[in-house]
Amino acid sequence: MSVQDSTTATATTEAAPKRRGRGRVLFAAIAAQSIEYYDFLIYGTAASLVLNTLFFPSGNPLTSTLASFATFAVGFAGRPIGAALFGHIGDKVGRKPALLMAMLLMAVSSTLIGLLPTYDAIGAAAPVALVVLRTAQGISVGGHFGGATLLALEGAPPGRRGLFGSFPQLGIVFGMITGTLVFLLVGSLTTTEQFESWGWRVPFLLSVLMFPLAHFVHRYLEDTPEFHRAEARLSADKSTAPRSSALRVLRHPRQLLVVAFTFLPATIMFYGIVTGVLHYATEDLGVSKDSMLTVVMVSMVFFAAGTVGFAWLSDLVGRRRVYVAGAVFSGAWVFALFPLVETRSFPLILLGVCVGQFAVGALFGPGTALLAEAFPPSMRYSGSSLGNQLANVLGAGLAPFIMVSLLAATHTTVSVSAYMALSSVVSLIAVGLIRPAKEEPAGSS
Repeated sequence: MSVQDSTTATATTEAAPKRRGRGRVLFAAIAAQSIEYYDFLIYGTAASLVLNTLFFPSGNPLTSTLASFATFAVGFAGRPIGAALFGHIGDKVGRKPALLMAMLLMAVSSTLIGLLPTYDAIGAAAPVALVVLRTAQGISVGGHFGGATLLALEGAPPGRRGLFGSFPQLGIVFGMITGTLVFLLVGSLTTTEQFESWGWRVPFLLSVLMFPLAHFVHRYLEDTPEFHRAEARLSADKSTAPRSSALRVLRHPRQLLVVAFTFLPATIMFYGIVTGVLHYATEDLGVSKDSMLTVVMVSMVFFAAGTVGFAWLSDLVGRRRVYVAGAVFSGAWVFALFPLVETRSFPLILLGVCVGQFAVGALFGPGTALLAEAFPPSMRYSGSSLGNQLANVLGAGLAPFIMVSLLAATHTTVSVSAYMALSSVVSLIAVGLIRPAKEEPAGSS
């Protein structure tokens, strides 16, 4: 065998484990993100359908709905706590241990929600316990995002970080589709009384599937080489670096705020469409719940296509260009979305929601890498997590609540469209102010 043949064979042998390792990481990241967002998002569906009456009974349906959506927002309020807590672990101990701990927290809190007695059974303790568990869900998601994303992104081949960073976001799609299918299945197999009595609990109790996946992550995944290099640099410079990577991020509040406002419309529009439009169509327009759940499920396919497709494009033409185009289009489309929903025509509602989610994919796709690359590896877990979760608190957590309030105050969806479009304007300003990370390795865009 020639030297060249030997070198080629060695390279091929070394590449195979790398491919297998990347495959395991992508599988674990997508699966973990799927179950994580399944758990987190089924709460939004349950809040729209049953939690308002079971945990927040009131003589005024609007009051009960606002209270239910307020607990939805509480989950987002817990996400920065998770970002700071697990971000520190992820930057100091490893991406893998942080991800593992976040997964276990979600499994426990979601399962307990499925076992929680209602207001009729234990009174005011029921909504209090629900808020506590919802906060635990938020803390888990806040810490989970950085782990799943960075394991995939930091292990990507050169020039493909945008694409690989987008793959874990498919977990949002799988989680939403699975959650919707479970709700549709349970709803079809139970009467209205049975669903309100025990059927709604089934989706939450399925969260136990997170435990075997956590075992897979613990046994088969390794941390990224980029984390180990950052760990070595910090070990050599302990005298000048603060102990908490979250504190290091907060020493640069400008970058953190710019990143958060850049990602703002992605969170507002995704959850506004998924939760706000679902409630508006079913409660105000009288569209059947099964029809709207089907629309939401189908729209996730378009979201997935947009996320992966635009992430791939961002590796070729740049993150900012793709993200700006997505912000402009999604901000304009919301003015067509609600008129289409108000037709009460299933095909037109499907068109409005699917195009809207495809446009949101143009934000999520390049946005994941854009957030991560704004921070150096030594504080990337904390920085990208805090930026993402701050955007979720300001955007997604309040979006359904603000939508219901605007509709009640103005009696027109134009106010809601203007609110969503304004977030795109803010994002266009912010994305132009993002500064590249100083420690970013060569070859990133």
